[in-house]
Amino acid sequence: MTTTRWTEASESALEPELPIVDPHHHLWDRRPFLDRIPTSGWGLIARQCPRYLLEELLADVKGGHNVRATIYVECGSFYRADGPPELRSVGETEFANGVAAMSESGVYGDVRVCKGIIANADLTRGDAVPRILEAHAAAGGGRFRGVRQIASYDPDPDVLGAVSVGAPGLYTSDAFAAGFEWIERLGLSFDAWVVEPQLPDVAALARRFPGTAIVLDHVGTPLGVGSYRGLRDDRFSIWRENIRRLAELPNVTVKLGGLGMDFCHFPSFLAEPRASSEQLALEWRPYIETCIEAFGVARCMFESNFPADLGAGSYRVIWNAFKRIAAGASDDEKAALFSGTATRVYRLSP
Repeated sequence: MTTTRWTEASESALEPELPIVDPHHHLWDRRPFLDRIPTSGWGLIARQCPRYLLEELLADVKGGHNVRATIYVECGSFYRADGPPELRSVGETEFANGVAAMSESGVYGDVRVCKGIIANADLTRGDAVPRILEAHAAAGGGRFRGVRQIASYDPDPDVLGAVSVGAPGLYTSDAFAAGFEWIERLGLSFDAWVVEPQLPDVAALARRFPGTAIVLDHVGTPLGVGSYRGLRDDRFSIWRENIRRLAELPNVTVKLGGLGMDFCHFPSFLAEPRASSEQLALEWRPYIETCIEAFGVARCMFESNFPADLGAGSYRVIWNAFKRIAAGASDDEKAALFSGTATRVYRLSP
């Protein structure tokens, strides 16, 4: 079971037969680093869930929903302790590929976790970029699908805190573009994580590289903390306009999720008693429905973002919220939102 002391809303899985490909989850072991983790905000998730490995993931994906496969997305786990700095993130790909091999054996059932791997690579490394990507491909055992290099940044340190690992203007810099060319050459996809004020940077990147599949993580991460506290609703129209502009670019798709993180700071975050799927659906619906309306179901995919979204509720409750939001969709539309788009974008074999 997920390591948490929070009381969970008691719900059974809705539409338990609906196939799901979860396109965004992490695995980590933060226990050796707890003394460095903040005691508030996003740090509470790592402290309440310091270990989230195959056992915990399987307990979640087998908790009532019909999860068929998952995509592993980099989160700084299990880097190599030595060797060239630019290649240390290859250790995370090696780790995720090992977990995938365990799942592929069938010993743990018929769900295929980490069927695709999105790795971290520093695309500003110049001539070293092709060597970095080749190393991830070799370590990925045929599962390496793309790269995520986080650009999330805000000048207010209270917005992102220690996870402000991006730099202002990263996605629009020439140094980044020089490395990004290899993403296109090798037929890889790119996951972009920014916060809401940075959405124009993703649009600029997509226009510069129209032949590369770019996936916007977490609906662009609307903000409700730090200097944005109390302003999330006021900034909704700005977010919506940027989402609509992104949707005009056919190489961009969007992940519907990530709204359970502290950065968004919806009322459900760490609420006691824990929020129901009805409450989550109410809070998240304007963002998710705006994305579906702008991009269409063929360019949208629901994501768990687990365990990072644990602050909103359990894996079962979060997928129930998504199913409530999509309740009026046709069977074909649901198939795209819950599995089809992810399968196509991340090039998963049957």
